[in-house]
Amino acid sequence: MNRIVEPAVETHERWSAVTGTKPSNPGVRRPVDLARAHGLSAQAVRNYERDGVLPPAQRTPNGYRRFTELHAKALRAYLALIPGHGYAASGEIMRAVNRGEIDTALRTIDQGHALLQRDRETLDAVEAAVATLTGTRPQPQSQKAVPISVLAHRLGLQAATLRKWERAGMLRPVRDPVTHYRLYLPDDVRDAELAHLLRRGGYRLDHIAGVLRRVRDAGGAEPLAASLRQWRQRLTERGRAMLTGAARLAEYVDTGQPPERALTSEAKTTTLSA
Repeated sequence: MNRIVEPAVETHERWSAVTGTKPSNPGVRRPVDLARAHGLSAQAVRNYERDGVLPPAQRTPNGYRRFTELHAKALRAYLALIPGHGYAASGEIMRAVNRGEIDTALRTIDQGHALLQRDRETLDAVEAAVATLTGTRPQPQSQKAVPISVLAHRLGLQAATLRKWERAGMLRPVRDPVTHYRLYLPDDVRDAELAHLLRRGGYRLDHIAGVLRRVRDAGGAEPLAASLRQWRQRLTERGRAMLTGAARLAEYVDTGQPPERALTSEAKTTTLSA
């Protein structure tokens, strides 16, 4: 009989473990509670905790995760960072914050803003190139050809990427008559900048190759102009997303509870399991 009928207190504790709530701590949440608020799966929330995007969750004696408002703010911050910084950088930011390394997180955010600024400058340069192609601006003075290493460094790419773009018909560098090394003339540099911009916008290699062919023919600026308008809108949206992400992250950081310390006292009384 004792194996069938459990004491009322134990029954209540098991029910609390399943629901993730206790009368004495109404702020405790289950993975599914955090997931539903953002259209995620409960497994995604568990994965975020496993990967360090969320601070470590407390566990009940039965092994159930117990999330709090701190985790809810961390999840809101992470999801808000993604549209502006991408998944990889957003994960790096959250893990750094959860380790208490605020400067590391801010450095990653700074890199994202620097990349956005570089994209804006590249877009400005490509728009100027379009204006030149359509005859609305005088042809700039010629510049010296540059080797593949210089162009790759300028764009922040690997030389192998530029070779791949050449095989796809996007770039057409000349060859040094003596060394046979690739050399990129000013027009080639412009094409590489445009290719880099459009790749960051999600365009396929064959689409970019077609755009560049029209640019070289100086008669297809209209499709290019439409692509540039769309990309400028994306840059604006990314900049606004960075603002939202920063606000959510600040809200998380300003809780005044370093994540790893906030759980220490109660974690000592709970059983942690993988």
